Amino acid sequence: MIFRPEYVEKIMTYMDTPFVKILTGIRRSGKSTIMNMISMEIEKRGVSCDRILYYNFDSLEYEGITAKELFITVKNQLSSNQKTYLFFDEIQEIDGWEKIVNSLMSDFDVDIYVTGSNSRMMSSEIATYLTGRYISFRVYPLSFSEFLEFRKSFTVVDEPRRELIKYLQYGGFPAIHLREYTKEEAYPIVRDIYNSTIFTDIVKRNNIRKIDQFERVVRYVFDNIGNTFSASSITRYLKSEQRTLDNETVYNYLSKLESAYIICRCNRYDIKGKELLKTQEKFYLTDPALRYCVLGYKADSAAAMLENIVYMELLRGGYEVSVGKFDGYEIDFVATKQDEKIYVQVAKEIASESTREIEYGRLLEIRDNYPKYVLLDDDYAGGNYQGIKTIHIADFLLSKDF
Repeated sequence: MIFRPEYVEKIMTYMDTPFVKILTGIRRSGKSTIMNMISMEIEKRGVSCDRILYYNFDSLEYEGITAKELFITVKNQLSSNQKTYLFFDEIQEIDGWEKIVNSLMSDFDVDIYVTGSNSRMMSSEIATYLTGRYISFRVYPLSFSEFLEFRKSFTVVDEPRRELIKYLQYGGFPAIHLREYTKEEAYPIVRDIYNSTIFTDIVKRNNIRKIDQFERVVRYVFDNIGNTFSASSITRYLKSEQRTLDNETVYNYLSKLESAYIICRCNRYDIKGKELLKTQEKFYLTDPALRYCVLGYKADSAAAMLENIVYMELLRGGYEVSVGKFDGYEIDFVATKQDEKIYVQVAKEIASESTREIEYGRLLEIRDNYPKYVLLDDDYAGGNYQGIKTIHIADFLLSKDF
């Protein structure tokens, strides 16, 4: 088990507080392992094993159990005179789980941690039963720095700029970074994660019958990472393939993909007007390997997926991220966190003066004092151009300063 301190330390801050700690994220992103790490940390702090109770609802042991039956089971195992620490893994499999957690929090001396892999963890039922009583933590596949730490456990790690190529191709699902895999070995593992998410968390749960249409929408989204498009764009594309699908259904499919944490929606932001725009969003994948396991690896997709990687790193850093619109131009990312703001342009390389003018010129037009970055996958990336920092993408991903 390789420690993921950023998550453990953040979550442990809320130990023994009157909040349910909810860990959400795509399947196999490491939620269960992080929860195990938390339970081990609690034990290190002097809590006896009999006061740490762990329930895995993917287990056949709990198949068919009702909320009332589970509540009674847990209640009978609680410590009679000291706090009990409860860990519920994939709790969304239990209908009415919110009522169980609320009752336990209200009636007993407990500290509760739960994980889940879809939007039912953030549904209106939680707001109804746990209003003001929960804190959610999004667990992502491995960041670039975590990817390097995992690789150090079984191989000699190359210089980060070289390792970025592997991260781009393999992504960050922990399961494929426990030993050395070829792409032919790794992608079937990611494909299994993708299939279980698509067919369990989306198709089966939402009773989607036109699976072929749904998969065509998925492929369109995966093939257009980093491009702005709308539901009508997908509708027109399907029509060209003699497939009929209305915009509302497309929006519904996109929403389901978001709910299962496969894609993330990135809205456009009018920098001058200081408002979010409701059309022509971008979508990014939670992990780049999802694209390659579905569409196959293509070298010409590298620029879009580098942009994808930077977007996900900004989310991990706690930023709210938008695509910037400024005088008809596009800024790749406007990232805000409380009173902080940064502007980011991402490019694989700058091969000509005209490209340089585009990448830097757009940022120079923004007349404020917030930090501005141009990120490149270029060994010569570095320096400062009229106040704009030029950084290699690998160095930016490992930096703690942005």
